[in-house]
Amino acid sequence: MTHLILLLGLLVAAYFSGSRAENAFIQYWEEHIGLSHPPHWLAAKASSLNPHQEAGFMKVIAKNELASHLRSFCKQANIACSTNALEKKIIDSKTLPPIAPWNEAKLKYNYPNEIPLSIASQGGLPYFRESMVKEGGFMSIPDLRDPMSYKSFLPRSIASKIPFSFAQIEELKKLFGVEDKSNMDEYIQDTLETCEKRPIQGEKRTCATAAEDLIDFVVEELGHYVHVWSTKSIEGSYENVTIGAVKLIYGNLSESPALCHSQPFIFQVYYCHVLQKVKVYAVDIKAKKKVNHAIMACHYDTSTWNPNHLAFKLLGFGPGQIEVCHWINENGVVWTKNLG
Repeated sequence: MTHLILLLGLLVAAYFSGSRAENAFIQYWEEHIGLSHPPHWLAAKASSLNPHQEAGFMKVIAKNELASHLRSFCKQANIACSTNALEKKIIDSKTLPPIAPWNEAKLKYNYPNEIPLSIASQGGLPYFRESMVKEGGFMSIPDLRDPMSYKSFLPRSIASKIPFSFAQIEELKKLFGVEDKSNMDEYIQDTLETCEKRPIQGEKRTCATAAEDLIDFVVEELGHYVHVWSTKSIEGSYENVTIGAVKLIYGNLSESPALCHSQPFIFQVYYCHVLQKVKVYAVDIKAKKKVNHAIMACHYDTSTWNPNHLAFKLLGFGPGQIEVCHWINENGVVWTKNLG
């Protein structure tokens, strides 16, 4: 009976801890964004640490003792410290194959020459022309999954103390016990490479390591009054689907949207950028099980993109010659200015 009461107490404490963290995120959102509440899945990514836990771990970090408290920190913060757990989370799907090699590489605008198209085009086209997405047409959809969709943000106070640069990568890996050449090692390197890459001409970018950073970037670039768009689910991944209704939801080429991509990392990180001349569409993807309401972004100014970009290899054109479209993956967010 005593054990049952203790277990119930822990469950209640965990519930209210998560509720407080989510409420703090919602409060910050409401203070800065002109919408009543964030999408439920984004609010769920709020740090699961309550103020007491946050203060405790800040003291641990200040004493440089996080490594000795890593297990409890990772569990309470809902972040990914175990490469074994990460592998299990990824391959646990009984209907989808492992994450495609090009999934993360889609975000890189300076794609290297040596990437073979046989790898780049596995499981659907990551890039395509607007004319290829027509109601009643057919299309091969790529992997829409976020490799680590379950992880949470860290509180801003803690995230700011975590090494987050290539120059500190060994310190970061040692801190979280990341093994060389593991999945997590590759994800960390990919994310840091993306975050530290020089912006292309006209691009504004950031990597948000805390929920507040994400909101601050959006407000700085678009203002307080925005719309938020995201793909509903991963339905259609690796399938040849029928395209349903295609709706232009944002077509103002003079007021650029912000695109935020969930990055594979130990904790939740978003790579956000604003590029010139982007239109946003809502597309019904008629998958085998059900219809997925997907968001598609189309870039109409590719003149400053690297000639070796994967899109040009797949589509057979060069910078500035075509528009390039792509899907917004699971946990990705498109923010558009409210022009009304």
